[in-house]
Amino acid sequence: MARTAMRAQHLDTTFGRLWLLLNPLLLAGVYFILVDILRRGHHRPAHLLEHLIACIFIYYFVSGSVRAGAKTVTKGGKLVLNTAFPRMLLPLSSVLEHFLRFLPTLGIFAIIIPITGLPVGTYTLTVIPLIILFAGVAAGLSMLVATAQVYFRDLAQFLPYMLRIWLYLTPILYFLDSVPERYKFVVVWLNPIGALMIGWSDALIKGITPGIKIFAAGTGWAVGLLIIGSLFFMSRERDFAVRL
Repeated sequence: MARTAMRAQHLDTTFGRLWLLLNPLLLAGVYFILVDILRRGHHRPAHLLEHLIACIFIYYFVSGSVRAGAKTVTKGGKLVLNTAFPRMLLPLSSVLEHFLRFLPTLGIFAIIIPITGLPVGTYTLTVIPLIILFAGVAAGLSMLVATAQVYFRDLAQFLPYMLRIWLYLTPILYFLDSVPERYKFVVVWLNPIGALMIGWSDALIKGITPGIKIFAAGTGWAVGLLIIGSLFFMSRERDFAVRL
C-alpha cells in the first residue's frame, strides 16, 4: 500500500525522487530566511541552518504520516467494506510511506555533515532509537486521527493548521536555549516530540549523547500513544462499515 501510494505520486520517477529531496530542503531554506529576518540582525546561533534542516526532515516524517493517516480509513471505504484484513494497516501504511520518503533525506544530511563540520561520533548512532520513537509517535497519532476522521469528517480540514502550530511549538525553527524558562516545560515535556527533537538536535548538531530524561520522555509518549491509538482504533473498528 505504501509503495502504491508513492508510485501514484510519481515518486518512483527520477524527477519524483528529486522533488522528494528538494521539497524539505526548500522548506528549510524558506523557514531559515524567515527566522533570520525575525531575528532583526541579532546574533545567529552556530549551526542554526543545519539544525533547522535536520529537524524539518524528521518533523515532516511525523506530520506527513499523521496528515495522510487521517484520511486512510475514509478513503479506503470500499476496501474496508468488501475485504477482510486488519484495518489498522491503513493508518500504519501512511507511516511506512512517509518513512520511505524520509530515508533519502538522511543521505542528504550525511553530505551536509562534512561540509559544515558537524561533529560525528558514537553519539550519532543514537538517532536510530530516536527514529524508532518518532515512528511510534507517528503511528499512535495516525491511528487516533484516522479513527476520529470517520466520525468528524472536517478534521482533515483543521489538521494542517494544528500541525503548523505544532511545528511552531516544537524546537525546530529555534534552539531550546532561546525559549523562555516558563515555556520550556510545555515545549519539551508536554509536546509528544519535544524531548525527541531535543535529542535529535543533540546527537546531530551539538555532538552530545541525549540524556536519559530525553529517552524516557520520548519512550513514554511513543508507547503511550501506540497503546491509546491502537485501543481506540480497535474499539471503534466495528463502526467503520456503518459510518462509511
